[in-house]
Amino acid sequence: MSFSEKIQSLASQLIKQVEHIQTEEATKSALVMPFINALGYNVFDPTEVVPEYTADVGVKKGEKVDYAVLKDGMPIMLFECKWCGSNLDDVHASQLYRYFSVTDARIGVLTNGINYRFYSDLDAANKMDSKPFLELSLASLNEPLIAELEKLTKPSFDLEEVISTASDLKYTKEIKKILADEYASPSDDFVRLLASQVYSGKLTQSVRKQFAETVKTAFNQFITDKINDRLKYAMEKETASAGTAQEESQPAEEKPSEDKKTPVTTAEEMEGFHIVKAILRETVDPSRIAPRDTLSYFGILLDDNNRQPICRLYFNRETRKYLALIDENKNEEKVLIEDLNDIYQYCDRLKETVKIYDPSLK
Repeated sequence: MSFSEKIQSLASQLIKQVEHIQTEEATKSALVMPFINALGYNVFDPTEVVPEYTADVGVKKGEKVDYAVLKDGMPIMLFECKWCGSNLDDVHASQLYRYFSVTDARIGVLTNGINYRFYSDLDAANKMDSKPFLELSLASLNEPLIAELEKLTKPSFDLEEVISTASDLKYTKEIKKILADEYASPSDDFVRLLASQVYSGKLTQSVRKQFAETVKTAFNQFITDKINDRLKYAMEKETASAGTAQEESQPAEEKPSEDKKTPVTTAEEMEGFHIVKAILRETVDPSRIAPRDTLSYFGILLDDNNRQPICRLYFNRETRKYLALIDENKNEEKVLIEDLNDIYQYCDRLKETVKIYDPSLK
């Protein structure tokens, strides 16, 4: 089993386990230990993983960090764990911070068993950074991040490469945050920078105000175009491999016509699609789950067959979002969702729908 498959398997188990975990100790044994084990470190070998690792810090004696991962007898990673119901934004990694400065470990991990935040000392030697260089959520996996995480596994661990990668990831993440902020509300400096490239007149206050809206519109269209290009490429690739069989399975009345408007696929719709795909991973081969955007809704199909809808996403309204569940008679039941993670509440319904079309699935 590849590393990516191991992490995907942990994510699938997480959905079943998390509602039954009520304590920090249960979080460690059910979620964190399997995660460390997936990284290739034997949690039952004290020469590789030490629970309740002790290191004296100044005048404080006998304080413990939850886990220390060792290499050649020296700690390389420290884990501080919280209950899986904890919000990591509301907790403080105080012990992890103190231990980081008095051990040889260069990687500190704060986790609630679902979300993992990886820290290093990029800003000041032997002092843990205030911001993580890598954040991973098992509830919403991102393939590129799994590839970065693999560099921390026992077979791949190389401290110099890890620190170099950590630096790239941290600053890339911070630049992405700046871009996200500019996307939401362009700053005066950002507007001035772009306006100066296309406007030769004097940038008065009224001109800057006008360009602020223009920049926001252009930014939004640029992102949408990129998403649509990626989606179009993926769908064309799938269509080419499916051959003429897809044309025969698609009802004539629903074939796209040239005079219809082209649906615009949003980032939220694609994120919803990937959540549904993650939920169904343990039931059906993910390659069988296909997107189909329309002007009214974003459809998710089995085998890219219009007669086999799994669910539909009604995300086009600005104020409310709905997930439409499909029953055995192809009727849909719309449920209001406040957050995309609410889709996980309907795991069983989605799996049952897939089994209607393919009874061989278990």
